[in-house]
Amino acid sequence: MIKTLLWDLDGTILDFGAAEYNALKALFLEFGFGEISDEDIKRYSVLNEGFWERLERCEISKEEVLVGRFREFFKMIGVDPGLAKEFNDKYQLALGDTIIFRDDSFEILKSLKEKVPQFLVTNGTLKAQEKKVGRSGIGEVLDDVFVSEKMGADKPNKGFFDAVFEKIGPVNKNETLIIGDSLSSDILGGMNAGIKTCWYNPKGLARKPQYKVDYEIKDLHEIYDILKEEADA
Repeated sequence: MIKTLLWDLDGTILDFGAAEYNALKALFLEFGFGEISDEDIKRYSVLNEGFWERLERCEISKEEVLVGRFREFFKMIGVDPGLAKEFNDKYQLALGDTIIFRDDSFEILKSLKEKVPQFLVTNGTLKAQEKKVGRSGIGEVLDDVFVSEKMGADKPNKGFFDAVFEKIGPVNKNETLIIGDSLSSDILGGMNAGIKTCWYNPKGLARKPQYKVDYEIKDLHEIYDILKEEADA
C-alpha cells in the first residue's frame, strides 16, 4: 500500500514546456533582442536539459546551470553573453507567469488530499518554484513543498531525499512512491532513496535499462490504478 506520494513539479504537475516557451518569448522582446524563433527555443531547451543533467551528476553547480546555459545560448545566437545573469534573474519569475496543469493534475492532487500524504519534490530555484506553487494553488492541496535550493542537495542525490524524509518524519520506503517525468532526476532519485518509482512518460519515450521503473504511466489519472493495485497487493 502506498502511504506517501512525492510529486515532481515541472513536466509532471505543470507543463514546463509552455512556461519556458512563453517566458523566453516575452523576455526576448523585453530585452530588445527581437522575436525569438521556435527553432531557437528548441535549441535552448536541449541545451538547458544538458546543463541540468550535468548538475544531477554533480559536475557543475546550480549557479553554473542558471547563468551558464544562457551565456552559452546567447553566444550561439549572437546575443551579448554578459546579459546572461540579468536575463536569468527575470526568467526565474517569468516561468511562473504560465500555469498549465498536465492531465488535470490539480484535480487529481485535490482528490487525493486527506487520503494520502502528498509532497512536492523539485530541483527548480526557490524564486521560480514559490511563484508557481503560489499562483497554481497546489500548495493548498499538498502537505509540504521541498525545493532543492533549501534542502542542501538536488535530485537525484540521496541527500535530497534524506533531508525530505527528515522533514516529513519516518516513512516506510516500500510504501513511498515518487512520480516524475525525468529518468535521470526523479527515477534515479527514487532508486537512490530506496523508494518505489513511477515514470510519467506521456510521449512514450524508450525506457533506459539502467533505471528501475516500478510503474510507467502516460496519463496522471493512472495514479488511481497504481494506488488501488498497491492497496490490493
